[in-house]
Amino acid sequence: MMTRAEAAKALSILDFGAVADGATLATKAIQAAIDHAAASGGGAVLIPRGVFLSGALFFKPKVNLHLEDGAVLRCSTDLKNFPVQRTRIEGHFEEAFNPALINADGCDGFRISGKGTLDGAGRPIWDLFWKLRNAAPDPGNFRNLAVPRARLALIENSKGVVVEGITFKDSQFWNLHLYRCVDATVRHVRFEVPDDYKQAPSTDGIDLDSCQKVLIEGCYFSVTDDCIAAKGTKGPHALEDKDSPPVEHVRIRDCDFRRGYGVLTCGSEATLVRDVVVENCRVTGAVNMVVLKLRPDTPQRYEDITYRNITLESDGGAILYVKPWKQYFDLKGEVPPKSFIRNLTLEGIKGRFGAFGTIAPNPGQTTISDVRLKDFDVMLKAPVLEASGVDGLHGENVVVNGKRVAL
Repeated sequence: MMTRAEAAKALSILDFGAVADGATLATKAIQAAIDHAAASGGGAVLIPRGVFLSGALFFKPKVNLHLEDGAVLRCSTDLKNFPVQRTRIEGHFEEAFNPALINADGCDGFRISGKGTLDGAGRPIWDLFWKLRNAAPDPGNFRNLAVPRARLALIENSKGVVVEGITFKDSQFWNLHLYRCVDATVRHVRFEVPDDYKQAPSTDGIDLDSCQKVLIEGCYFSVTDDCIAAKGTKGPHALEDKDSPPVEHVRIRDCDFRRGYGVLTCGSEATLVRDVVVENCRVTGAVNMVVLKLRPDTPQRYEDITYRNITLESDGGAILYVKPWKQYFDLKGEVPPKSFIRNLTLEGIKGRFGAFGTIAPNPGQTTISDVRLKDFDVMLKAPVLEASGVDGLHGENVVVNGKRVAL
């Protein structure tokens, strides 16, 4: 929330000509408020109650965003209002793709707060995506970036970021993309896609791209792609990519995962992910719990990842989804690289769920070691863990469908 000092000098976008009718484009007015705050030494830009339509906005150091209760900042669906530029996306820099609604680069201490909503107005964009994909000669290789669309927020190269209290809904693409951020906190934030839309493409909740020291706390996820994704880079030379430092020192706690592909997914673009703890969370929908995508073209290092005290309340989803992922890959003529997973711990898992799941390597490429399962008491529709290629699969007090299981 805003501090008392921030509230005293907050700038309402109404004072810069923004109109709360959901139809009049307010980009220039809001950007004017941002620029004025920056020129005055910083402060908060205030979005009051009402619906404000906007294109891409670019924040500056010491300028924050606050959305009052009932405030809606809605994405324009005319992508001319998001003129293409060089941007980080899907593990690389795209020279010409759309920016986000909220863009902050090099803004240490940047805050988005309040009880309002960032609304991506994504439905017509999703519909267009599926129309074009289904008409493509090879839909399976249809490029995600072939359809112009905006993320809701891209925060990059910033320390001490806080996103708190607001709702992200109906994003055209990823919701909250953090790139090369350190000491970031996302607290009591909701990420939502309408229940009546089966698959809103690439509506990840939070993408942690090359970030360190991140806390995600008390958040709610009901999306149709990854709830939280650890992102980096990809390809046989991924370890040489200086633009993609490790995702590490991540804590995810007290969150509710109602809908989505994975609670925490490492990939599709990820190389180094380590020291991650997911704890005291509830999975109330058919959301896979542990998702480690193993790309055959990327030297991946996933280590020291822990899930503990997780309550499962669904008839679908898999506890473990650790296996090869070959939707998109390109060895570029190189020898298949070596990867490893080590020190994966699941402890204190209880409730009902769909399947125990799968642990399997890319044959000849992935070394999987030290997987520990402890204190399970679960009812599963598919109770057998399909595990292969694991050096050191340890089980202690693992009870499935009322019977103790030896691993």
